[in-house]
Amino acid sequence: MGTIKALRGTRDILPEEIGYWQRVEATAREILNRAAYREIRTPIFEETALFERGIGEATDIVGKEMYTFSDRKERSITLRPEGTAGVVRSFIENKLHGQGGVQRLWYTGPMFRYERPQAGRQRQFHQIGVEAIGTADPRADVEVIAIATDILQALGLKNLHLALNSVGNSQDRQRYRQALVDYLTPYKEELDPDSRDRLTRNPLRILDSKDQRTQEIALSAPKIYEYLGPDSQKHFEQVQTLLNDLGISYELNHRLVRGLDYYTHTAFEIISDDLGAQATVCGGGRYDGLVQELGGPETPAVGWAIGLERLIILLQQLDATQTTAIDFYVVSRGTAAEHQALKIAQKLRQSGFSVELDLSGSAFGKQFKRADRSGAVVCLILGDEEAANGTVQVKWLKTGQQEAIGQTDLFSQSLNIRNRVSSAAL
Repeated sequence: MGTIKALRGTRDILPEEIGYWQRVEATAREILNRAAYREIRTPIFEETALFERGIGEATDIVGKEMYTFSDRKERSITLRPEGTAGVVRSFIENKLHGQGGVQRLWYTGPMFRYERPQAGRQRQFHQIGVEAIGTADPRADVEVIAIATDILQALGLKNLHLALNSVGNSQDRQRYRQALVDYLTPYKEELDPDSRDRLTRNPLRILDSKDQRTQEIALSAPKIYEYLGPDSQKHFEQVQTLLNDLGISYELNHRLVRGLDYYTHTAFEIISDDLGAQATVCGGGRYDGLVQELGGPETPAVGWAIGLERLIILLQQLDATQTTAIDFYVVSRGTAAEHQALKIAQKLRQSGFSVELDLSGSAFGKQFKRADRSGAVVCLILGDEEAANGTVQVKWLKTGQQEAIGQTDLFSQSLNIRNRVSSAAL
């Protein structure tokens, strides 16, 4: 029997990489907390009907990409392909609308889509997302865009630009949909197979095709802004004015429609010029009809999601190393010394230090090599002599300076040692 490997489209996030993930999560959590967004955690699987109704049966996600199965009671269950539908279901089920005001929510976790795996795109992938539910104010559109920009900039990303469009309300889109079908139908045989299929099911998605000939045809297609009603035009103009007020630059992209049926009015993407073809780092928009579509009261909302795999690729390009600093690496040799080393390590951890205890039992030479590779600031050394007289050797790894101090002094002088460790780590 052969070895069992991870399924295609999934990958392990190893300790050497996890520092990037923790940095992203900590940065996003801090910025979202400052903006009064509260974390929500929803199940990773839901009734299939939630996504069919919420995302749209004519979308590629529902039609081709969902992981759907029957449970033991023959109920149709789907692993969540995106986060918004589950948050909205929770918003309705838990009557969050009854609390009044705007519900500012954020989430993070794995999503699942059966796609062809490639760089930055896995079948199990991860997102951080926000939802501002309960307001039609264009300031909410701009607030969520500003927060996404703050997160990406705080992580040090550059070469980013914001693409912006309005997809109008349902009446606007219906008029535009008919105009688009009328334009594209004579070109039906020249379209790529996916676009021919979308012509009757979801024609707006044809504008997003990557096929070269389809793109050429779409260049002369009607533009959705020509079909926006007065209210939609006013909303979009206000969004642009507010972005200008905040100094957030953007580019209008009238072919930007996003891949989900629930979008209304503002649609946007934050794109990296450093990612090649898979350039979108953050995507989102307004979805004023989704809460009602899923059985709740009429409730406008806006949000976005950041794909973490693509974001991590960008961070790795910026900074090839992301290690977690260790304050102390403890080496020991001999039964008494090893017992004392365990107690010292545990007490230092309880005092707020990060400590790695060498458990190999190997010779000092091999332990010292591991200490050097660990990235620790200080190596604590205990042998038979230290165990007998209650001391410990303190070696500062960057300078090589070494001194013997009493084990009790190690803790009584903890504030002084903490200051020295912090300074040496810089």
